[in-house]
Amino acid sequence: MLSQHDVHQRIAMRKKDFSLERALYCDPGVYAADLEQIFYREWLFAVPACELAKPGAYATMQVGACPVVVIRGKDMRIRAFHNVCRHRGQRLCSKVSGSTPNLVCPYHQWTYDLEGKLIFARDMGVDFDPARYGLKKVHCVDLGGVVYICLADVPPPVADLARTAMAYLAPSGLNEAKVAFSSTIIEKGNWKLVIENNRECYHCGGSHPSLCRTYSDNPRMTGMQSSEVAEDGILAHWKRCDAAGLPARFVHHPDFQWRLARIPLLDNAESFTMSTRAAVAKRMGQMPFNDAGSLLMYHYPNTWNHFLADHAITFRVLPISPTETEVTTNWLVHKDAVEGVDYDLKTLTEVWLTTNDEDRQVVEENQRGILSPAYEPGPYSVLQEEGVIQFIDWYCGLMGRRLAPQPAMAAQ
Repeated sequence: MLSQHDVHQRIAMRKKDFSLERALYCDPGVYAADLEQIFYREWLFAVPACELAKPGAYATMQVGACPVVVIRGKDMRIRAFHNVCRHRGQRLCSKVSGSTPNLVCPYHQWTYDLEGKLIFARDMGVDFDPARYGLKKVHCVDLGGVVYICLADVPPPVADLARTAMAYLAPSGLNEAKVAFSSTIIEKGNWKLVIENNRECYHCGGSHPSLCRTYSDNPRMTGMQSSEVAEDGILAHWKRCDAAGLPARFVHHPDFQWRLARIPLLDNAESFTMSTRAAVAKRMGQMPFNDAGSLLMYHYPNTWNHFLADHAITFRVLPISPTETEVTTNWLVHKDAVEGVDYDLKTLTEVWLTTNDEDRQVVEENQRGILSPAYEPGPYSVLQEEGVIQFIDWYCGLMGRRLAPQPAMAAQ
């Protein structure tokens, strides 16, 4: 098991534009460092806000050692708390999601309101002060319909992401949506392999025949390029979106921790369906036309998303061991869309259910190969795997800074 000093040295010695060495994809010490330096310190995508439609609606998530509950209060604000009773540490909510008028510990019935205040604790004596035992808060923001949490005492700045995401997501009307279907799978691979696999379509032609009916595997359509060097097809799409008041052009964090861009689908396809036509008759929010393409939004370390005219798909990645990752996918439709009338669930979900399973197999075979003593880092394609290079650069840059030895204090 590598120490954090060892992890820092391995990252410092990595070969640029090559995959990482074996230990960085499977060592328990690296996993612990990833949790401590990234997942316990960065903003993480939690849930689409519409999943928590009414007061008392909650969803839980496990971030490393930390169980978290995200809940909508009576004031309609969404908050997050450590899912741990202040009495003897029992988890308050054991289900993935649900609804409750108050948060009641199943062990001894300590009860908290939806804002985290302790409102009932039986037989605790006259000197007991309930105000000292409210739930421990987790930072929480709603960015135009996507909810993020941060476990750090002081979270990183989020204003630029908030401003950009809210502008780009506004036409999708995510707060006027509902979850039509949800899927959670476990991929037996390191979380970085899951993200790497998402960040390129080099593998799409050979692995995703259903997705490739509508989604271009041309790296110049989905790469990191600016408006000045974009392909004619995407430039024409952006101009059409501009005219309709639909934010579309590439915008990103200086270190590419996040990026948004709206890209056209193939041959004026409308949605991720086998027919290429819209899966839902009722459009999302204020989307102006069916073939608006997909608004791609990723945010490291744990999410990528597709926002289309007829529906949206959110993806959440959470590491659960050095070589296991939980991937949760939600399909969102307009809240007034009726299943069996406005959409068919199979038509809506079949492409990405299939794609997710194909990606699971790819990641698991990738992990099995990396576990071999014969594995050694290989070169990335600068053309096809630009997004992977950029993710690995972000990961190594962040980990390198945070694991760097601190200068010794000068003698007094």
